[in-house]
Amino acid sequence: MSKSAFIFPGQGSQYSGMGKELADNFAVARNLFEEADDALGFKLSELCFSGSDADLKLTANTQPAILTASIAVLKVVQQETGLKPDYVAGHSLGEFSALVCSGALSFADAVRTVRARGTFMQEAVPVGTGTMAAMIGIDSESLEDICREAAQGDVVSPANFNSPGQIVIAGSVAAVARAIEVAKERGFRKAMLLPVSAPFHCALMKPAADRLAAVLDVLSVHEMNVPVVSNADAAPNSEKERVKPLLVTQVCSPVLWEQSVNNMVALGVETFIELGPGKVLCGLVKRIHKEAVLVTIEDVAGIRTVGGKA
Repeated sequence: MSKSAFIFPGQGSQYSGMGKELADNFAVARNLFEEADDALGFKLSELCFSGSDADLKLTANTQPAILTASIAVLKVVQQETGLKPDYVAGHSLGEFSALVCSGALSFADAVRTVRARGTFMQEAVPVGTGTMAAMIGIDSESLEDICREAAQGDVVSPANFNSPGQIVIAGSVAAVARAIEVAKERGFRKAMLLPVSAPFHCALMKPAADRLAAVLDVLSVHEMNVPVVSNADAAPNSEKERVKPLLVTQVCSPVLWEQSVNNMVALGVETFIELGPGKVLCGLVKRIHKEAVLVTIEDVAGIRTVGGKA
């Protein structure tokens, strides 16, 4: 029997209008957005449905907005289809969506936590002092060597192992710029600075990790009904005791997305179903495993493609 995985997007997938069509058509989605508004004490629903790109790009807004849009899709999928995953995973922030899907975290706890997580990550590094860049066509060993040479006492390191030949680095502005130059000197000419507000998944995020640990400390984690493949070690986790430490580690550690997908394929996963805004993760999965069956669900048309009654 071939297996399936639900995968949930992270920052960068947001857009104004996400989730609105589902909320207009399904009470279960509408109720979820209302739950998010109540949990946060402001109209996150309005931010998702009609917010400006500038507001949606603020990390403290982006994280709860994408989580809520993703779980709204999940709720409709659960109500309208018989789909059940064998594994779940999410990219960075998306790991919280995966944990809600698994039953480990309640939605209200998750949305409040990622609102705080976004704030902590933004405040960990003064705006303009850290950045990220996508390095194209470089293998991981060469890139780690380039980062070591470029650091010169600053922080720069791989942050996202996204797919073969696409690794994102993060660190101080000067060190990232040096890494791009060193890469060019070695014949790797394709690098692109990313429009992000902070250098995620590197050592500069340590203050955010410490603050997140304190927030997670008081949360209840429940038994999981499906294993979550975690970003920090790319392995399926079914132990609720490991959820909090893995989420804290994730803040400063690289996202092992390529390894996570390869591990799921090795476990028999053939179908990857992306729930939430955009199609970024299915694009990455396609580059990692060309034979994968890919499905994206973010609106009514997506529900129909998987046999929903919409």
